[in-house]
Amino acid sequence: MDQTQEPSQGRSFVLGLQHLLAMYSGAVAVPILIGNALHFNSEQLTYLVSIDIFMCGLATLLQLLRNRYFGIGLPVVLGCAIQAVAPLEMIGQKYSIGTMYGSIIVAGGFVFLIAGVFSKIKRLFPPVVTGTLITTIGLTLIPVGIQNLGGGSATAKDFGDPKNLLVGCVTILVIVALQAFAKGFIASISILIGLIVGTLLAACLGMVSLTPVSEAAWLHFPQFFYFGLPKFEWSSSLTMMIIALVSMVESTGVFFALGDLLGKDITEDDLKRGYRAEGLAQIFGGLFNTFPYTTFSQNVGLLQLSGIRSKRPIYWTAGLLMAMGLLPKVGALVTVIPTAVLGGAMVVMFSSIAVQGIKMLLKVDFSDNHNLLIVAISLGLGLGVSVYPTIFQALPSELQLFLENGIVIASISSVLLNLIFKGKKDWTKNNFCN
Repeated sequence: MDQTQEPSQGRSFVLGLQHLLAMYSGAVAVPILIGNALHFNSEQLTYLVSIDIFMCGLATLLQLLRNRYFGIGLPVVLGCAIQAVAPLEMIGQKYSIGTMYGSIIVAGGFVFLIAGVFSKIKRLFPPVVTGTLITTIGLTLIPVGIQNLGGGSATAKDFGDPKNLLVGCVTILVIVALQAFAKGFIASISILIGLIVGTLLAACLGMVSLTPVSEAAWLHFPQFFYFGLPKFEWSSSLTMMIIALVSMVESTGVFFALGDLLGKDITEDDLKRGYRAEGLAQIFGGLFNTFPYTTFSQNVGLLQLSGIRSKRPIYWTAGLLMAMGLLPKVGALVTVIPTAVLGGAMVVMFSSIAVQGIKMLLKVDFSDNHNLLIVAISLGLGLGVSVYPTIFQALPSELQLFLENGIVIASISSVLLNLIFKGKKDWTKNNFCN
């Protein structure tokens, strides 16, 4: 398929479904983790998961609908910020559920208000920094895919079970085979076909249960303040503002990755609108008693593999997410896909993100040892922190929330080293005279 043409609505639906399946496990993981930590009953947890999925669709729509105030207008999918899990659990357990949602609302307003100022960081992201950041995003996500391929939890007794490895590897092989030998539309939906084949094989091996579908309700509607009115406490709000900054840094890398993929220059105005959309999504998350929402990087890898750069499939993704949020039984159908199958697809997608970053780094002059050091040190620090985030355990908890994210560390390192090595004059020239 010619990637410059708009796919038909039928094909866009299938491509949109593929994007949904790629992000679904990450989206539902946050409400499940937090709901269990706060001892929600089954009715509360069912509501939380369903409305969270609805909000993922609404948040995605806010980014797609570009206007003069918000929306970056790129083919992006938004989901729950996984880095928010630990602090939200802490706030909910130490204070209350209302305090947890109050802090999310405050953080969303904070993101919306500082979007214009934060968008100035574009000047700090020449190719050597952007390429390093995108490569780090991909490389830090790959272990997540491998962990899922093994079964999900590395401490579980069945982790690495031959059945998990079999269905995960078959999923990878199907995707690779379709990418290598299929053409056009079939190649563009290789991830979706791989997930279907992997799930069918898992069903034959007794790894699929339809119990979640039979137990789910038919219909749910979003409600403001379902778990109670928000409460505001300064330290909780500050904590979630720090998490919001982390998400903004990650989203910046995703926006630049998409710009490179689409051949589009990402301007300060684009970044500002993108940040504002995420801020609005977080505010709605607090109002509907769900979570902070941020741009999902795994869907960038899917765009790379499918070759389809249009926003039309993402509109379908947003619509499907919202429909599934209102129809829990339909949403539960997606949960029957085994974790190992999803892991196989994740390994392919996350690796593609890393390779895209490497492609960007090919534009960098590595005969300049300064560029070599920027990439080497930043990648090393970013990956090292991702493997051992506990290295900062002796620091204050507020700093830990910010520093234990490898992507953030790689961003800070590459930006600072670029400024140090290139100097203010060279940096100004690179960013204002091109």
